[in-house]
Amino acid sequence: MLLQRLGFRIRSVLQRIRQVFSPTMLLYRILGMRIGSNTAMAVPDVSWPHQVSIGSGCILEKGISLKFDGIWKPGPSIVIGNHVFLGRDTEFNIRAGITVGSNSLIAGGCRFIDHDHGTSTHRLIRSQAGPESPIIIGEDVWLGADVIVLKGVVIHRGSVIAAGSVVTSDVPPGEIWAGIPARKISERSP
Repeated sequence: MLLQRLGFRIRSVLQRIRQVFSPTMLLYRILGMRIGSNTAMAVPDVSWPHQVSIGSGCILEKGISLKFDGIWKPGPSIVIGNHVFLGRDTEFNIRAGITVGSNSLIAGGCRFIDHDHGTSTHRLIRSQAGPESPIIIGEDVWLGADVIVLKGVVIHRGSVIAAGSVVTSDVPPGEIWAGIPARKISERSP
């Protein structure tokens, strides 16, 4: 047991050293990305580093995309609280903004998209600006694998979203939602 703990601590220290001295992570920090202490992460794909703020004690797995999809403006627009877990291949596609509350768990493959395209027939869809609205994920929220959260959604504190769900409307505190589109299926028990 003692050897396991020692091995875990050694791996944690080595991972932190690799992160601090990684040329890419160093460049991200120079360009304004904020990363809290004791955060363990693989190097994410980041479009505008100054738009990203990650709290302390977070774990970010491989393949994460932190994309601010817009022209330069002051940031951050992607704000991740303390002690947040982001699973492999999670994608943030953000123009207006997103906040992920502390102690939240985001499983692998989740997607956050806070904007749409225009749908007028008078211009190409790709050249039309569409509506955008920030996403807010409260504290102590759990999103299962491959959840999609769309623009303007607020998922309140302590809620759970089942794997594969598409969240298109606000989720009240402590509720469990599932489906496409996601709907309430239960409440968390005390």
